[in-house]
Amino acid sequence: MPHETPPEAGPLNPERILADVAEVLDEPAEAIAGHDDLLDRGMDSIRLMSLVETWRKHGAETDFIALAEEPTVAAWRRLLTVDR
Repeated sequence: MPHETPPEAGPLNPERILADVAEVLDEPAEAIAGHDDLLDRGMDSIRLMSLVETWRKHGAETDFIALAEEPTVAAWRRLLTVDR
């Protein structure tokens, strides 16, 4: 199933986080629940590093370890959108 590619520029928000995760996992965003363990859904270190780099380009101050410790969309939304 084709996915819309998120725009390269724009704010990092909860919807974008989910869209980016869905894109790297090649799944529809609707299929990913906020508390799903993304490691169980196919997230690996290469995909996670790709997301970290993408999100840093959008101003997120995060790192691989912080995201790997809590591999859920809900946790990443909390970590990445605080004070935004």
